[in-house]
Amino acid sequence: MDQRGFYQPNGAWVGDVIPWQEDGVFHLFYLHETRQMPKDGMPWRRVMTENLVDFRETGEAISSGGPSAADFNVYTGSIVLAGDGTHHAFYTGQNPVKTGDDGLPLQVVMHATSDDGMRSWQRHPSYTFGATAGYESADWRDPFVFWDEDAQIWRMLITARHADGPARRRGVIAQCTSRDLKRWEPAPPFWDPRRYLAHECPEVFKWGEWWYLVFSEFSDAFTTRYRMSRSLHGPWIVPEYDTIDGRAFYAAKSAARDGRRLFFGWIASREGAHDAGAWQWAGTMSVLEAEQRHDGTLAFHPADELRDTFSRPGEAIASGTTLHAPDGHRDVLTLQDAPSSFRLRARLEIDEGTSECGVLLRASADGDEGYVLRLEPKRGRLVFDRWPRQSTGSEQWQISGDVPFAVELERPCRLDAGEHELEVIVDGDLCVATVDNATVLSTRLYDRQSGRLGVFVGEGTVTVTEFSVFARDEVEVTPLDAADDLVAAT
Repeated sequence: MDQRGFYQPNGAWVGDVIPWQEDGVFHLFYLHETRQMPKDGMPWRRVMTENLVDFRETGEAISSGGPSAADFNVYTGSIVLAGDGTHHAFYTGQNPVKTGDDGLPLQVVMHATSDDGMRSWQRHPSYTFGATAGYESADWRDPFVFWDEDAQIWRMLITARHADGPARRRGVIAQCTSRDLKRWEPAPPFWDPRRYLAHECPEVFKWGEWWYLVFSEFSDAFTTRYRMSRSLHGPWIVPEYDTIDGRAFYAAKSAARDGRRLFFGWIASREGAHDAGAWQWAGTMSVLEAEQRHDGTLAFHPADELRDTFSRPGEAIASGTTLHAPDGHRDVLTLQDAPSSFRLRARLEIDEGTSECGVLLRASADGDEGYVLRLEPKRGRLVFDRWPRQSTGSEQWQISGDVPFAVELERPCRLDAGEHELEVIVDGDLCVATVDNATVLSTRLYDRQSGRLGVFVGEGTVTVTEFSVFARDEVEVTPLDAADDLVAAT
């Protein structure tokens, strides 16, 4: 993977991203995960980008405070710029050897400032504070600070949990307020749905006439969700499709530039770098762009800057190809294997009553083995599948068998009869699929490193109105005559 449009440090992984945009430059602070034991404490590191494609690492930003410090681990937070030109970083401090008064592992909110354009940071330990009354000491993290223009105060949103109540539904976004960014006073909860275990990495922003609340939860789907309201004070509306991506894309937070809203999260790695490995915390940074619809709801897709890195035409499937399988399965595949990095754009005219259709990735010549992105109109969803499926036990990664399909990754979307676009960007082991420029599903492709591309239909009819493949300029791909180079299998 050449890292264009994605970012992962050498020998490490990207955890939660703290994005900050200033003068056209995105400063992307992130939790630097090495998965080394014993660890030396987690720092913030920073990468910068102007074009959302090329990232330059500037090194450690806020280092671990040391073995005895409250911020042995420097966890998620936020950046703000004060009127005097000082940058303020608010972050979570955590040390495994420290506990709160309730005996739980302690988390605290900490503060650092920079007077030299975020090149160096000075800690202010006297401003540190832990959970206020009524909240658990173990969940007091991810401070998000913003200026409330109407009230003329700074607000801080904090991932917290009530000290009592059902264990899986104590999650709350707590709130503190300040006038000087130094002294913080408890305020009523910002959002208290009693719905999830916790609401991680919260943020709010205004876009046009709407306010948006974004958070990540690991009680239900382990995903990033959003809510919307006409007022900062709610009520918060649950949109029909409230997730940004699926299970494998987490902790997304956003920054704006030139009227655009970009979300920066991470595509999780899997244990052992195998398709059946357990999902792990942290992975590779990925950027999604939000589009605001007329009703205020958001559509998501990869940024055009990433798409534009794929400009060299590759093998295609002839426009107008129709697959008809009223009670069965048909597929059409390219003759050659796809490059390791590519962008595929398939426009599919789906007939009424069709059960399933979609694209095959890194498939065998007969289409029997490979990865599958399946549109299921009757269920209104995009799902990711693979064959052969493998057992989930780590010792059985290499054992293939008839493992029944159970949805692991899916996204709900409208799939009425008619034309739909399925875009797929693959870069090494990363895969980002998008339906109708609105619904994204990210995942990993580990076990099959090569194979063909194709389209298929099951119990229905689909007409391919476009099937185009584009490679990176650095990859040598010879365009093929789409009408002459097909392999069909039934």
